[in-house]
Amino acid sequence: MTTSNRGATSPAVLVLEDGRTFRGRAYGAVGETFGEAVFSTGMTGYQETLTDPSYHRQVVVMTAPHIGNTGVNDEDPESQRIWVSGYVVRDPARTPSNWRSCRSLDEELTAQGVVGISGIDTRALTRHLRERGAMRVGIFSGQAVADEATLLAKVRTAPQMKGADLSGEVATAETYVVPAIGTKKFTVAAIDLGIKGMTPHRMAERGIEVHVLPATATVEDIYAVGPDGVFFSNGPGDPATADHPVALMRAVLERSTPLFGICFGNQILGRALGFGTFKLKYGHRGINQPVQDRTTGKVEVTAHNHGFAVDAPLDAPSDTPFGRAEVSHVCLNDNVVEGLRLLDRPAFSVQYHPEAAAGPHDAAYLFDRFVSLMEGQRA
Repeated sequence: MTTSNRGATSPAVLVLEDGRTFRGRAYGAVGETFGEAVFSTGMTGYQETLTDPSYHRQVVVMTAPHIGNTGVNDEDPESQRIWVSGYVVRDPARTPSNWRSCRSLDEELTAQGVVGISGIDTRALTRHLRERGAMRVGIFSGQAVADEATLLAKVRTAPQMKGADLSGEVATAETYVVPAIGTKKFTVAAIDLGIKGMTPHRMAERGIEVHVLPATATVEDIYAVGPDGVFFSNGPGDPATADHPVALMRAVLERSTPLFGICFGNQILGRALGFGTFKLKYGHRGINQPVQDRTTGKVEVTAHNHGFAVDAPLDAPSDTPFGRAEVSHVCLNDNVVEGLRLLDRPAFSVQYHPEAAAGPHDAAYLFDRFVSLMEGQRA
């Protein structure tokens, strides 16, 4: 990525790897950037989206036309930086209007060197991605703009998301602790594969002291903290490359320690149980995805960010090296596996985000379910 800041009046062009182009204006930093083009259907929560490590190496297209209305504050980021590799909006706010705003979104993107584009038909782009699937893309502005053949050649040399091993690029390098809020009831070892800040906070609200460990942590590192439970976080990349996290999870399952996984953690559990994973055509991203909890029949509106899914049978429990497992949650839009549960050991996972800082909060009960597992194990 190359960037500079010469203002939003600079022309910009977005080039997809299949050759389709969109022309607009620079938004944020000026220069060039590459990634996988994906779309998010959330009408709010853009600050949480930008700072979600799971979006590493992705160019996010916002389907809501007006972005930036509430500016940027210092309380809502999910991590210490913006992780998206590029940002695409139709009609950015000229002036933010919110009592919590510290600066405009354009200023924040510029300060962090994030190349974006505005003023394009994001609806047409979204429909194109729905029909053709997520694909590589480049955004070029200022002096980076050249003839389309040259730009297309650059896009087609960019790395693909399939086969990408990215969790180590976003995870913490050192262990840190998020203390319990109020009386400490449990200790959890959380494997950071791209964890969002709200996740350990949701556990801390329930009296859990969370030790966040690097993605390279060993089994010895996990059990050195004396955990009542182990958590595997969300994160970017292709789960087929995550051999170390899979081996780590199998070691935890062998010890029957209560286990909870979210998003990438769900895919890791799937692989640990012997299931395969596959790349979705265009993924699920946004805060309005309907999911059914098959253990209760309840339908939840949930927050998603995943381009890969677990390939597990929906119709009956499966035999695995760790006992019987079943699909516990399913997306009602397309029947994609959205959760797994072991029937003979204390372990479960979901593909979506129950911490959902920007909402909805229908799935917050899953943290209570994790607490119940730890209580049952202690008893």
